[in-house]
Amino acid sequence: MRAQRGQASVETVALAPLVVLVVLAAAQLLAAGLARTLAADAARAGAVAMLQERAVRRAARDVVPGWARRGLVVRPAGRVVRVRLRPPGLLPGVAGLLEAHARADAGPPA
Repeated sequence: MRAQRGQASVETVALAPLVVLVVLAAAQLLAAGLARTLAADAARAGAVAMLQERAVRRAARDVVPGWARRGLVVRPAGRVVRVRLRPPGLLPGVAGLLEAHARADAGPPA
């Protein structure tokens, strides 16, 4: 009986890192999905600001939460706003691969 409990403990300890890795990978994918949504929101806010002749970069930054602002790049060009957002990196080296890109058009020139 004791040997079986010891074996179960060893199996649990051996499996724990795998479970942690799976949880981190799932959280990283959720963060990437959220980054896509936030990038699209920021691009749209920038395009609206462009139409209202307000600061495009500031409008885009204002719609994302504080933790996302560090990885946000806003590039207005003509009547188009392009946004790149790097999600938080829960796994080393993965955040750069999951960067979100979005584009919003402010329409034809007035």
